[in-house]
Amino acid sequence: MTTRTPNHKLRDLVAESGLTYESLAKAVRAVAAECGGAALQTNKSAVEHWIAGTTPRGDTGRYLAVALSRRLGRLLTHADLGLAADSGEEDDTIGLTFGADPLDALLPMWRYELDRRSFLTTSAYSVAAAALPLSYVQEIAARTAAARTGHTVGMAEVAAVRDMIGLFSEMDERHGGQHGRSALVTYLRDDVAPLCRGRFRTEEVRRQMLSAASRGVHLLGWKSYDAGQQGLAQRYYLQSYALATESGITGHDGFVMRTMAMQGLKIHRPEHCQSLAETGLNRAKGKVDSQTEALFRVVHAHTLAKAGQRRPALVEAEKARILLTAAPGDEVPFWALAWGPPTAAVYSRTAKVYETLGDRRAAAEQYAYAAASRPAGTYARIVALDLVAAAEMHLTRGGIEQACATWSQAMDHMDGVRSVRTRKAVTSMRRDLARFRARGLRCAAELDERARDFLTS
Repeated sequence: MTTRTPNHKLRDLVAESGLTYESLAKAVRAVAAECGGAALQTNKSAVEHWIAGTTPRGDTGRYLAVALSRRLGRLLTHADLGLAADSGEEDDTIGLTFGADPLDALLPMWRYELDRRSFLTTSAYSVAAAALPLSYVQEIAARTAAARTGHTVGMAEVAAVRDMIGLFSEMDERHGGQHGRSALVTYLRDDVAPLCRGRFRTEEVRRQMLSAASRGVHLLGWKSYDAGQQGLAQRYYLQSYALATESGITGHDGFVMRTMAMQGLKIHRPEHCQSLAETGLNRAKGKVDSQTEALFRVVHAHTLAKAGQRRPALVEAEKARILLTAAPGDEVPFWALAWGPPTAAVYSRTAKVYETLGDRRAAAEQYAYAAASRPAGTYARIVALDLVAAAEMHLTRGGIEQACATWSQAMDHMDGVRSVRTRKAVTSMRRDLARFRARGLRCAAELDERARDFLTS
């Protein structure tokens, strides 16, 4: 008879968490659901068996580590939980920690992406990891000493990287996040990473190249976000942040913190969001152009609204609006153009502030302004999503005809867009229209038929 060794590490962590075995089992099932895995049957008895020494099956150990990490507010690995990793198991902390060189974390992530392995794409969003940028201490790597070729990198190479990432970004906005994703991974791995480890003409060239690389990794995070892969998106954002911090470009690290705050708000994980937005703003306030500062302030306004601070949220949103027109001729940095014209981004986020505060009329108006402020051909996906959001605001106010008209405009922009978010938006629209279609409302029936065709095409 085989005698199992009790797992004292796991027992102690569960005790520290204060969770009952039943509550922990529920948390593990919730993480599994977020990751898109098969429905788990984990229950109180399973937790008892794990503590007695049984190893969780399949990916359940990963889900257990995430559940306890969220509860305890720090990253936990299999080893921390007293779980032995088998020979084929990947490291769950890949991309969630900072080393001397962010590329060391990115290279294995890119390998998994190109191998089409589901390890990272099914990873959960980590609340503990969201706090890392708040305490991350900049440790500049000695990159010039790591040069492996005699080629010297200058501003011409920086400009080429920016241009290529700009093309990938334009493709992403026009056709959705799944177009060109593998090509972007390959470009960053094979072309940009070696440049970042090259010999630079000046310190300023080094800074600008790292900043450009950060923007490319940020775009990979955005593509993962658009595909509904929130855990992977977070890991890319963390490494984009590390590259931006290493570049030393004023405001760039704070901009990535702003993005991380936006992600947390979107997926209803508000922990650290206000701190991320506020810290990012403080790193940029008064040090960047007015349009870029407006981008920081409006996200901070959204976190304040989420925290129930109505008056401060409205004041901050108004400051963002005023900043847009303060110096319209100022040049906006490359990294701040991730979502196109700052004016459109501020309108869209201001709409979310009003929506959070319950002012749906104002929210619909701001979403419409946002959609009209972007070149529709270039920004097809985000224009469509802003219009979808405006339609939802009209519907909540009882304006079904106006909602249908706005939804129809949104669908005009969706042709050729491969995006999980647009498909979810259309699916949600069909649910909202069901009761009106049942009543025989013509505009609802016609729009639903168009939606069916879109989802089956």
